[in-house]
Amino acid sequence: MPRRRKGRTSNDPEVSRPDSDNRQISIDRRSFVKLLPAAGAAGISAARFRRPLRGETDRVPASNFDRQSAAPTQPPGPVSKDALHTAEQLIGIELTEAQETMALPGVNRNLAIYQSLRKVAIPLDTEPAFSFHPALPGAKYKSGPGRFEPTRATAPSFSSIEDLAFCTVLELAALVRTRRVSSVDLTKMYLSRLKRYGPKLFCTVTLTEELAMDQAKKADDEITRGQYKGQLHGIPWGAKDLFATKGIPTTWGAEPYRSQVIDYDATVVERLRDAGAVLIAKLSMGALAQGGLWFGGNTRNPWDTEQSSSGSSAGPASATSAGLVGFSVGTETLGSIVSPSSTCGVAGLRPTYGRISRYGAMGLSWTMDKIGPICRGVEDCAVALHALYGPDGRDITVPDFTFDWFPETRLHTRLQKMRIGFLKQEFERGNDERKKINQEALEALRSAGAKLEPIELPEFPAQDLFLLLSAEAAAAFDDLTREGGINQLSGQTPNDWPNSFRTSRFIPAVEYIRAQRARTLLMRKMADLMSKWDVFVSPAPGSSSLLVTNFTGHPAVVVPAGFEKGLPRAIMFTGGLYDEAAPLKVALAFERATKWHTRRPKVDWAP
Repeated sequence: MPRRRKGRTSNDPEVSRPDSDNRQISIDRRSFVKLLPAAGAAGISAARFRRPLRGETDRVPASNFDRQSAAPTQPPGPVSKDALHTAEQLIGIELTEAQETMALPGVNRNLAIYQSLRKVAIPLDTEPAFSFHPALPGAKYKSGPGRFEPTRATAPSFSSIEDLAFCTVLELAALVRTRRVSSVDLTKMYLSRLKRYGPKLFCTVTLTEELAMDQAKKADDEITRGQYKGQLHGIPWGAKDLFATKGIPTTWGAEPYRSQVIDYDATVVERLRDAGAVLIAKLSMGALAQGGLWFGGNTRNPWDTEQSSSGSSAGPASATSAGLVGFSVGTETLGSIVSPSSTCGVAGLRPTYGRISRYGAMGLSWTMDKIGPICRGVEDCAVALHALYGPDGRDITVPDFTFDWFPETRLHTRLQKMRIGFLKQEFERGNDERKKINQEALEALRSAGAKLEPIELPEFPAQDLFLLLSAEAAAAFDDLTREGGINQLSGQTPNDWPNSFRTSRFIPAVEYIRAQRARTLLMRKMADLMSKWDVFVSPAPGSSSLLVTNFTGHPAVVVPAGFEKGLPRAIMFTGGLYDEAAPLKVALAFERATKWHTRRPKVDWAP
C-alpha cells in the first residue's frame, strides 16, 4: 500500500513540509513536471555512496544524523522527498523512507548534471555515441563489390516530351542514353509539371531549378562525349526535404526550420550527383517526419486530391505517382516509405537498416531511420539502390555488404526455387472488396511461379517497442522542445510530435535500455523465422509485419496490387537482412504478372 504523507491532500495546489533545519521546501505541480525526469535516476544515484574500505567502520558519525529519523540530514535541493516519492510510481520501484533520504542527494546532484549538459551546444546532426546493427553476432554476409547488370529497357515511342512523364527510369534511360531525348528537355518538362501540378498536391517545398539545369547540361555534355554513367545519368529526381543540400533550404517540413540552409550535401545527394542524376526539387514531408502535414499544407494523393498521400515521405510518393519527377528518395522509420507508396500506387523500397548512409539526413530515430527509393517500377528501385548503398566513411552503421542484381530471363523458374511464405490471416481480413483484391494478388503470384506457404510472425509485443522511437525522437529534438519551438508546428493533437516529445521526456533511461534488450529478443525470433524463408508476403500498408520489421531492420518492397473504391492497394515483400535482391525479384515477378503498375492517376485537374 502506498504510504500516506501527513498534512497532504489530493487537492493541495502546492505541497510544503518543514525540513530538519526548519526551512520550507515547496514544489508546485508545474515544477514537479519539470523535475520528474531527474527523479528517474534515483536508483543509479544511490550507488554513488561508496562502501567502507577494509579497516574502516560503516558507522556514520552521530552528528550527521537527525536524532528523530536516524537518517542523515541534507541541505534542501530542488527535488523534494515528496516529489521523489511520487516519481517512484513512474520508475517502477518503491523506496523506504531511509532509501529515499539516501537517494535524494544523488537525485539533486544528477539534476545539476542534466542542467549543465543542457547548456552544451549539440548540433542537430550529432548522433549518440552508440549504434544499432540488425545482424546478430556470428551472421555472415558477402562483402565487396556486387554483380550489377540492369535490364536494358526498350525505348518508348512518344509524340511529345509530355508523353514521357510517367515512364520508368529504365525507359527514360533508354531514351537519354541513345540521345533521342536530352536531359535538359526532360528536366524542363518535369519542372513545368512541378510548377503546374505541385501546388494542387502540396508536394513541393523548393524547386532547385538553377541547379537542375546546370546538372542536366552537364549530363548531356558527358553523354555526348561518350561518358555515360549508367541508367540514372540525366534522370531528374526529387529529394525528401530532410536531405541536406548545400546552399539550398532544407526545411524538414517544420515551421522552425523554414529558413534552414545547411552547408553540405547529404551522402544521398552526393551519390546521385556522381551517378549523373539531376536534382529538380526538394519534396514535402510531414513536419519532422510525421504524416503528410507540413507548413505548406497537407500533401495530397494524385488519385484523389481530397485525400492525404500519407507520410512521412509524402511528397516523394505523390510527385512520383503524378509524373512530376523521374524518381524520388524518401526515408522510413516506421512505415514512411511503405505507407505513402502504397497509398499513391507506386513502387517503394525500404532497404535493410544501414544499407544507405544517413549522413546529412535529419535524424528522427538513430536506431530505426532507413533511406530508400520511391519509383514507378521495381527495377528502378534496384537501379537507385545500386547507386546509393555502401559505406561512406561517415555513417558507421553502413557495412560493406554486397548487393547483386542481374536480369532474370527465367524469373518463373527462379521463383519456383525460392522459399516464399505469406501471412495467410492478414490476406483474409477486411471487407469483401479487399479480400478479393488480396486473393487475386496471391493468385497472380502463384501464376508467376511462387509456391506460397502460410506462415505466422513470432509472438512478441512489438508495439511496446514504440517506446524506442518516442525516446529517440524526443532526444533528437530536445532543445526545440525545451525552448518552445515545438509549439510552432501545425500539428498539436495528442498524437502529434509536440505532445509526444514532451511526454517522452518522462521515459527513464533504464526503461529505454530494457526496450533495446527486448528488441534483441525480437531480432532473434525474426532471424529464426527468416532462416526458413527467402521472402514472405503481406498486404500493405496495414500488415503487422511493418511494425516488426522496422524494429528488426529487414528490407521490404511494396508494389501496387489493385484498387479499392478508386484508390490503390498494395502488396509487400519482405526479405532477409542485406538481401534486397530476393524481395525485389519476387516483386518484379508480381509486377510482370499484373498491370496495376501501368495505371496512372489523371492529373488534368486545375492547379
